[in-house]
Amino acid sequence: MKKLIRPVLMLFILISIVTGLLYPLAVTGIAQIVFPEQASGSLLKRGDEIIGSDLIGQNFSGLNYFWGRPSATSPNPYNAANSGGSNLGPTNPALIEAVSDRIKHLRVHHPGKEEKIPTDLVTTSASGLDPHISPVAAYYQLERVAAARNIDAAIIKSLIDQLIEGPQLGVLGDPRINVLRLNLALDALQK
Repeated sequence: MKKLIRPVLMLFILISIVTGLLYPLAVTGIAQIVFPEQASGSLLKRGDEIIGSDLIGQNFSGLNYFWGRPSATSPNPYNAANSGGSNLGPTNPALIEAVSDRIKHLRVHHPGKEEKIPTDLVTTSASGLDPHISPVAAYYQLERVAAARNIDAAIIKSLIDQLIEGPQLGVLGDPRINVLRLNLALDALQK
Protein backbone atom coordinates (compact mmCIF):
# COMPACT_ATOMS: atom_id res chain seq x y z
CA MET A 1 0.00 0.00 0.00
CA LYS A 2 2.87 2.38 0.84
CA LYS A 3 4.29 1.75 -2.63
CA LEU A 4 1.09 3.13 -4.17
CA ILE A 5 0.69 6.20 -1.95
CA ARG A 6 4.04 7.81 -2.78
CA PRO A 7 3.59 7.82 -6.63
CA VAL A 8 -0.02 8.97 -6.33
CA LEU A 9 0.98 11.79 -3.96
CA MET A 10 3.86 12.86 -6.23
CA LEU A 11 1.56 12.83 -9.27
CA PHE A 12 -1.01 14.90 -7.37
CA ILE A 13 1.64 17.49 -6.43
CA LEU A 14 3.01 17.60 -9.99
CA ILE A 15 -0.44 18.05 -11.57
CA SER A 16 -1.32 20.72 -8.98
CA ILE A 17 1.83 22.69 -9.79
CA VAL A 18 1.33 22.41 -13.56
CA THR A 19 -2.41 23.18 -13.64
CA GLY A 20 -2.62 25.48 -10.65
CA LEU A 21 0.56 27.51 -11.08
CA LEU A 22 2.51 27.06 -14.32
CA TYR A 23 -0.43 27.02 -16.75
CA PRO A 24 -2.16 30.13 -15.29
CA LEU A 25 1.16 32.01 -15.23
CA ALA A 26 1.87 31.07 -18.84
CA VAL A 27 -1.60 32.08 -20.06
CA THR A 28 -1.47 35.37 -18.13
CA GLY A 29 2.01 36.14 -19.47
CA ILE A 30 1.03 35.41 -23.06
CA ALA A 31 -2.14 37.50 -22.69
CA GLN A 32 -0.14 40.44 -21.30
CA ILE A 33 2.20 40.27 -24.32
CA VAL A 34 -0.34 39.61 -27.10
CA PHE A 35 -3.38 41.53 -25.73
CA PRO A 36 -2.06 43.90 -23.04
CA GLU A 37 -5.08 46.24 -22.95
CA GLN A 38 -7.67 43.46 -22.78
CA ALA A 39 -5.64 41.45 -20.24
CA SER A 40 -5.57 44.50 -17.98
CA GLY A 41 -9.35 44.87 -18.05
CA SER A 42 -9.81 47.25 -21.03
CA LEU A 43 -9.71 50.16 -18.60
CA LEU A 44 -10.60 53.67 -19.69
CA LYS A 45 -8.56 56.44 -18.10
CA ARG A 46 -8.76 60.19 -17.91
CA GLY A 47 -5.20 61.15 -17.14
CA ASP A 48 -4.12 58.81 -14.33
CA GLU A 49 -7.68 58.26 -13.09
CA ILE A 50 -9.50 55.04 -14.05
CA ILE A 51 -13.05 55.96 -14.99
CA GLY A 52 -14.39 52.63 -16.17
CA SER A 53 -13.96 49.63 -18.40
CA ASP A 54 -14.99 48.94 -21.97
CA LEU A 55 -16.26 45.57 -20.77
CA ILE A 56 -18.55 46.47 -17.87
CA GLY A 57 -21.56 48.77 -18.07
CA GLN A 58 -22.07 51.67 -15.71
CA ASN A 59 -25.23 53.08 -14.21
CA PHE A 60 -26.17 56.36 -15.91
CA SER A 61 -29.48 57.78 -14.74
CA GLY A 62 -29.22 61.51 -15.49
CA LEU A 63 -31.37 62.89 -18.29
CA ASN A 64 -28.24 64.33 -19.93
CA TYR A 65 -26.67 60.89 -20.40
CA PHE A 66 -27.50 57.92 -22.56
CA TRP A 67 -28.82 55.05 -20.49
CA GLY A 68 -27.43 51.57 -20.91
CA ARG A 69 -29.07 48.23 -20.84
CA PRO A 70 -30.69 47.47 -17.45
CA SER A 71 -28.52 45.46 -15.09
CA ALA A 72 -29.65 42.25 -13.40
CA THR A 73 -27.04 42.45 -10.64
CA SER A 74 -28.06 43.31 -7.13
CA PRO A 75 -27.98 45.05 -4.78
CA ASN A 76 -26.03 47.48 -6.99
CA PRO A 77 -26.39 47.76 -10.77
CA TYR A 78 -23.42 46.63 -12.87
CA ASN A 79 -21.80 44.89 -9.90
CA ALA A 80 -19.13 42.75 -11.57
CA ALA A 81 -18.73 40.68 -8.40
CA ASN A 82 -22.35 39.56 -8.77
CA SER A 83 -22.59 38.93 -12.49
CA GLY A 84 -25.45 36.85 -13.75
CA GLY A 85 -28.85 37.09 -15.32
CA SER A 86 -32.12 37.17 -13.46
CA ASN A 87 -33.03 33.64 -14.62
CA LEU A 88 -36.64 34.76 -14.98
CA GLY A 89 -38.54 33.05 -17.77
CA PRO A 90 -40.57 35.00 -20.33
CA THR A 91 -43.87 34.24 -18.57
CA ASN A 92 -42.60 34.97 -15.07
CA PRO A 93 -44.78 37.70 -13.48
CA ALA A 94 -41.71 39.35 -11.90
CA LEU A 95 -40.05 39.74 -15.32
CA ILE A 96 -43.25 41.04 -16.91
CA GLU A 97 -43.62 43.58 -14.10
CA ALA A 98 -39.96 44.67 -14.33
CA VAL A 99 -40.18 45.19 -18.10
CA SER A 100 -43.51 47.04 -17.72
CA ASP A 101 -41.97 49.35 -15.11
CA ARG A 102 -39.00 50.08 -17.41
CA ILE A 103 -41.36 50.84 -20.29
CA LYS A 104 -43.33 53.26 -18.10
CA HIS A 105 -40.08 54.94 -16.99
CA LEU A 106 -38.96 55.39 -20.58
CA ARG A 107 -42.37 56.72 -21.67
CA VAL A 108 -42.26 59.33 -18.87
CA HIS A 109 -38.84 60.58 -19.95
CA HIS A 110 -39.55 60.36 -23.69
CA PRO A 111 -43.05 61.86 -23.99
CA GLY A 112 -44.57 61.82 -27.42
CA LYS A 113 -42.36 58.96 -28.65
CA GLU A 114 -44.73 56.68 -30.48
CA GLU A 115 -42.12 54.30 -31.89
CA LYS A 116 -41.45 50.92 -30.36
CA ILE A 117 -39.02 50.98 -27.44
CA PRO A 118 -35.87 49.04 -28.30
CA THR A 119 -35.75 45.72 -26.48
CA ASP A 120 -32.28 46.32 -25.07
CA LEU A 121 -33.55 49.33 -23.08
CA VAL A 122 -36.05 47.22 -21.12
CA THR A 123 -34.42 43.78 -20.81
CA THR A 124 -31.23 42.71 -19.06
CA SER A 125 -28.41 40.78 -20.67
CA ALA A 126 -27.28 37.33 -19.57
CA SER A 127 -24.41 38.75 -17.51
CA GLY A 128 -26.24 41.82 -16.23
CA LEU A 129 -23.12 43.86 -17.09
CA ASP A 130 -23.56 44.64 -20.79
CA PRO A 131 -21.73 47.90 -21.65
CA HIS A 132 -23.37 48.27 -25.07
CA ILE A 133 -26.70 49.29 -26.53
CA SER A 134 -27.93 49.03 -30.09
CA PRO A 135 -27.75 52.08 -32.36
CA VAL A 136 -31.57 52.05 -32.36
CA ALA A 137 -31.54 52.39 -28.55
CA ALA A 138 -29.15 55.34 -28.78
CA TYR A 139 -31.26 57.06 -31.44
CA TYR A 140 -34.35 56.50 -29.28
CA GLN A 141 -32.75 58.55 -26.48
CA LEU A 142 -31.29 61.22 -28.78
CA GLU A 143 -33.89 63.98 -28.28
CA ARG A 144 -33.90 63.63 -24.48
CA VAL A 145 -30.11 63.92 -24.23
CA ALA A 146 -29.96 66.79 -26.75
CA ALA A 147 -32.63 68.74 -24.84
CA ALA A 148 -31.01 68.09 -21.45
CA ARG A 149 -27.60 69.24 -22.73
CA ASN A 150 -28.98 72.02 -24.94
CA ILE A 151 -27.04 70.67 -27.94
CA ASP A 152 -28.32 70.34 -31.48
CA ALA A 153 -29.61 66.78 -32.00
CA ALA A 154 -27.77 66.56 -35.34
CA ILE A 155 -24.43 66.97 -33.55
CA ILE A 156 -25.23 64.17 -31.11
CA LYS A 157 -26.52 61.96 -33.94
CA SER A 158 -23.21 62.46 -35.72
CA LEU A 159 -21.40 61.43 -32.53
CA ILE A 160 -23.53 58.29 -32.27
CA ASP A 161 -22.81 57.45 -35.91
CA GLN A 162 -19.05 57.81 -35.31
CA LEU A 163 -19.09 55.50 -32.27
CA ILE A 164 -21.05 52.61 -33.77
CA GLU A 165 -18.96 49.45 -33.56
CA GLY A 166 -19.58 46.88 -36.28
CA PRO A 167 -19.94 43.15 -35.72
CA GLN A 168 -16.83 41.45 -34.36
CA LEU A 169 -14.63 40.12 -37.16
CA GLY A 170 -17.21 41.61 -39.51
CA VAL A 171 -19.78 38.86 -38.92
CA LEU A 172 -20.25 38.11 -35.20
CA GLY A 173 -23.05 39.94 -33.43
CA ASP A 174 -24.87 43.14 -34.27
CA PRO A 175 -23.69 46.74 -34.50
CA ARG A 176 -23.47 48.31 -31.04
CA ILE A 177 -22.38 51.38 -29.10
CA ASN A 178 -20.41 51.43 -25.88
CA VAL A 179 -22.51 53.63 -23.55
CA LEU A 180 -19.57 54.75 -21.40
CA ARG A 181 -17.56 55.85 -24.46
CA LEU A 182 -20.61 57.67 -25.85
CA ASN A 183 -21.23 59.55 -22.60
CA LEU A 184 -17.54 60.42 -22.23
CA ALA A 185 -17.56 61.78 -25.80
CA LEU A 186 -20.63 63.87 -24.91
CA ASP A 187 -18.85 65.30 -21.86
CA ALA A 188 -15.77 66.08 -23.97
CA LEU A 189 -17.99 67.75 -26.58
CA GLN A 190 -19.33 70.19 -24.01
CA LYS A 191 -15.90 71.12 -22.67
